[in-house]
Amino acid sequence: MSIRSHDRQTHDTQQTGAALPPMRAIQAFEAIVRCGSVAAAADELGVSSGAISQQLRKIERELGTRLLERDGRSLTLTSWGRMYYEQVRTAFNELRRAQHRLQIARAKQGIVLSAPPPLALWLQRLLLEWSSNHGAVNLRLIGSEREPVLQDEGIDFRICYGADARRYERFSELFGDAVVPVCSPEFLRRHPVENAADILECSLIEILWDSRHRPPPTWADWAWSAGLAPPRQPARLTFSLASAAIDAAQDGGGFVLGQISMIAEHVHRGRLVVPIDRRLSLPESYFLAWERGTLERQRCADFRNSLIAAGRRQQDLARSALPSHRA
Repeated sequence: MSIRSHDRQTHDTQQTGAALPPMRAIQAFEAIVRCGSVAAAADELGVSSGAISQQLRKIERELGTRLLERDGRSLTLTSWGRMYYEQVRTAFNELRRAQHRLQIARAKQGIVLSAPPPLALWLQRLLLEWSSNHGAVNLRLIGSEREPVLQDEGIDFRICYGADARRYERFSELFGDAVVPVCSPEFLRRHPVENAADILECSLIEILWDSRHRPPPTWADWAWSAGLAPPRQPARLTFSLASAAIDAAQDGGGFVLGQISMIAEHVHRGRLVVPIDRRLSLPESYFLAWERGTLERQRCADFRNSLIAAGRRQQDLARSALPSHRA
């Protein structure tokens, strides 16, 4: 179907007499109300005040009703004008948003990825590897717990957790994670453990997530999985950010149930140790989200494929044993 025939068909389905006033007249009316005066609207649109007043008279004539009442030197919306403006304002805001998105898309040269800050270490090696193989493409990582509006903020991809993925137009599961008890080597030397019960007697660090998420496994959950009673003492430290809790464990603060995606590199480098590899899965998975049209750029499609492949590898790691250490 051609554009011309589609427009004619759409018009035929509308009510008789639904022809629009001239676009310049609608634009002038919207600018008058938004800017607060004829003079301010004229300045914004780059025309004379007389031209704006002429367009106002034209739209009122076309619609057959008065939209603005003059009260001295000020203008006030009539009841019909207020109703009409609410719809016109929405339409113009959408037009401005479309132009803003187009300008961002045309100006963009690289790839922008948004992710929760605790996943930065997991992404670091992947981004370095991908960048070395695609030197002409700039990568930018934004660490944020807030879920962004992708196109409006110039973001190509978002890594999110659980139900947050449903905020986006397109998404795919990235990986499911698990938690395991970890501490610093020095802490383990000072507090040697032989079994799960010994860990529960040590200083524990707890993580409490944002209430919009299903909570991660707690120390009470971990004790139950080992057939033990919950810890007798509450956690000495509680953090809302997993990365802060892991940092506290590295500094000798005690044991934390660290996500494997966040602690695997620390374990590999000897900054954290896993005396007993008893793990619990997170209740939900991580997802990779993007907007329609993102994958039309080949470099974005390639980057997405790399992230999905890395997610599969992380999924395998969450199911395999970590290096174990006993004091």
